[in-house]
Amino acid sequence: MKRLKTLRRFQLSLPLTLLSAVLLAGFITVLALWCQPNALRAVAKNLLAQPLLIVLNALPAGLLLLAFTPLLRNVFYSGALVNLLVCGFSIVNRIKIEVRDEPLFPRDLGLLKEAAGAMGVYAIRFPWGTIALVVGVSLVFAAAGVFVGCKPLPTAWLKARFRALAARETLLNRLLRLAGSAASLAVLTVLIFTVYASNDLYNSFKVSNAYYVPSVFNELGFPYCFGHHFTTYQVDRPAGYSRGQAEGWESEHKVYGQGKDVSVIMVMNEAFSDITDHEAFAYTDETEPLPHLQALRQDPHAIVGHMVVPSFAGGTANTEFDVLTGLQSNALSATTTSSMRAVNGNVDSLFRLYGASGYQTSYFHPGDDWFYNRENVMRWFGAEETRFIDEMPAVTYKGRWVTDESLVGYIQEAFETAVGNGTPLFHYTTTIQNHMSYNPDKYGDGYKYPALPMNKTISGFAETLLKVYTEGARDADAMLGQLTDYFSGREEPVVLVFFGDHLPYLGDNQHGYSELGMTDEPYWAELTSYQSPYVIWANDAAAAALDWETAAAELALPERISASFLGAAVAELTQHGDNSAWFTFLNDLRRTAPVIHKQATVLADGTVLTVPEERDTPLQQSIQKWRQWSYYKLRQQTFPS
Repeated sequence: MKRLKTLRRFQLSLPLTLLSAVLLAGFITVLALWCQPNALRAVAKNLLAQPLLIVLNALPAGLLLLAFTPLLRNVFYSGALVNLLVCGFSIVNRIKIEVRDEPLFPRDLGLLKEAAGAMGVYAIRFPWGTIALVVGVSLVFAAAGVFVGCKPLPTAWLKARFRALAARETLLNRLLRLAGSAASLAVLTVLIFTVYASNDLYNSFKVSNAYYVPSVFNELGFPYCFGHHFTTYQVDRPAGYSRGQAEGWESEHKVYGQGKDVSVIMVMNEAFSDITDHEAFAYTDETEPLPHLQALRQDPHAIVGHMVVPSFAGGTANTEFDVLTGLQSNALSATTTSSMRAVNGNVDSLFRLYGASGYQTSYFHPGDDWFYNRENVMRWFGAEETRFIDEMPAVTYKGRWVTDESLVGYIQEAFETAVGNGTPLFHYTTTIQNHMSYNPDKYGDGYKYPALPMNKTISGFAETLLKVYTEGARDADAMLGQLTDYFSGREEPVVLVFFGDHLPYLGDNQHGYSELGMTDEPYWAELTSYQSPYVIWANDAAAAALDWETAAAELALPERISASFLGAAVAELTQHGDNSAWFTFLNDLRRTAPVIHKQATVLADGTVLTVPEERDTPLQQSIQKWRQWSYYKLRQQTFPS
């Protein structure tokens, strides 16, 4: 130690130490940005156009430097440590994006065990040159700290005021160092939960694609984005949660392999709804836009009702999440969260339920695989095959949208493959054609939309939205007809489940719905604005295999259920529900309260509760069990690789 002191010919004063910290923070930030997958020049161009981003990216490194400098008593030692920390995370972010097309989130730090397991699963190409540079820079900083020290903090003014401490100068310096370190960490923490947590600020920055999160990280800078996501995609730990208790619920019974070998085809159609049934419209039997849905309402092998989904006029992925897992997006956190982005690893789902019974399982979506991180999430859900737009060369377009009709062929192909392999199929398709916005040019300039017969006068703006939307709904209904026609001619048993993910967006402040008069109807805000139709239909072979009349009666589905209960109901219908304690529980809960939503609960007798019951009622105890079990499944349940 004495030899080190003799080597330090330069002792930085407090102002020079602070200046050094600023310069080091800037250098470390630039190096961290250079470690990202895209070119530093592109990042720099974006940051220079939005200078606030420069500050937001550099602040974490700067405050960490100020936190460690008092403890290590050397700004260069602190720089070496912070450089390893910040640039190390940036390198991990780069690797994760390159391997899984997903950036590094703060929540990933709690998954070190899973990350270690992934090392043997993925073909990871480590950027050894970048790693060597980061380590080398830290060694240079450490070497500089050998020759350049920092003067002790000036304490004369404190000694004059606190004579008792004056006699214990060593203790006084330690207290000051600890106080300085704690103050810097406190400031960083406050900024993380205020400035960095601000969604308004985050969304105010211009990016090329706000929905492609890896691109956002690249363009806004890894340090800032990492700090922002400390408060996003939260999953709250429920009160009274016990992992041991949840494991006990999970192991109550699990007898995979029981059930009927009936293929299950689930199609979630973008914005599919039956709002055209409303009395404001004047459709006749000849002009009905949803003839196949109306026909299935009379089909003895069909159950038709409405599903209460998580969100109004959006949130497609949240509906997928609820249906496939039986978890509930709106209950994951006290704040709004993206359920797909809250998934970090393997999660129980219908894919796993049917897959464990020998089914082939697949998921198709004619969109980009990175959207909502679907490529990773569906694999974590247990889907054996996923197919996105880059693997669908035969799709057709209507305007700029992939048609519902073109997906029918891909579903048939998946079914034929399963039949050829001698296995039943569990399949889930999410369509995209009827996605907003419903502008006149949605399907190309000059497209002629069928007339919109109305029983009341509405504005031209609302009429246009409804014309364009109804054209998409008409095509969705045609897809439903194509699927029922195809499976009607098959000898293999098939259950088709067709439903919408949410109501369409018809202008700000629910403009279109207001003009139709729907917003004035009972329970619009609490329930009706979240309703989408669902159909569960069996071909003749499935109806015979399931003893449809008896099975449908025992299922006892009311007209309205929560999205989280739909998948469990289908599992029960095909006699796979009791293979899993989880799905058995969901079906039991659904029989007590078929709708459990953020603003209302509907009981089995149709009673609507808009004020929560007391916590000690049997229903609230069951809901609390649901929340606790859900947390276990999403955060702590493990599956063999």
